[in-house]
Amino acid sequence: MSVVVIGGNDCMATRYKDICKGYNCKAKVFTQMPSDFENKLGNPDLMVVFTNTCSHKMVNVVDRKARKNDIPVAKIHSAGACALKSVLEQYCS
Repeated sequence: MSVVVIGGNDCMATRYKDICKGYNCKAKVFTQMPSDFENKLGNPDLMVVFTNTCSHKMVNVVDRKARKNDIPVAKIHSAGACALKSVLEQYCS
């Protein structure tokens, strides 16, 4: 399963990838919005958005991409490791 994590803390990016790996998920992490963001998202099985640390523009791009490709989006206010684990338990089990 492929997961894209949007938002969160820069220092936690590697930790987010490790957590996803523990759930047998391949992860991409975007803590900030790069150029050509919509194309870099790819076509994942799940997108996780940490709304507290994510720009409004990034959320709009994610919503548009999700609607277009029928990708589930999990939006969480907190950007902690436990929040990501709870989402992965729900979707990856």
